[in-house]
Amino acid sequence: MAKTNKYYGTGRRKSSIARVYLVPGTGKVTINKKDMNEYFGLETLKLIVNQPFAATGTEGKYDVLVNVKGGGFTGQAGAIRHGIARALLQVDADNRPILKKAGYLTRDPRMKERKKYGLKAARRAPQFSKR
Repeated sequence: MAKTNKYYGTGRRKSSIARVYLVPGTGKVTINKKDMNEYFGLETLKLIVNQPFAATGTEGKYDVLVNVKGGGFTGQAGAIRHGIARALLQVDADNRPILKKAGYLTRDPRMKERKKYGLKAARRAPQFSKR
């Protein structure tokens, strides 16, 4: 049995984690066993997912299989973009300067701030009344 070329990349953003596999193909993106158009309603999210391919000029060369969990749709789209960029590095290491300059390899460190004691939320204090 012949082994197909499968490239892997893990992407993370906020509390979303995406496991991304690139397989040589026609450019079909499958997220959690659904087509990308079915999974993401907004066009901007679809655009975010395809940014690494546009930057490297590899649109339509790879089928993308994604397993993503956690967070909301925007965080998941960012995590998928990060995973695709990392997988494209495995395809060809020459893609690194292009992806690095565009900022697709940098993990977005912004996270939800934890709730502190004495407060109602991370920074929201109880209402103050002088009397």
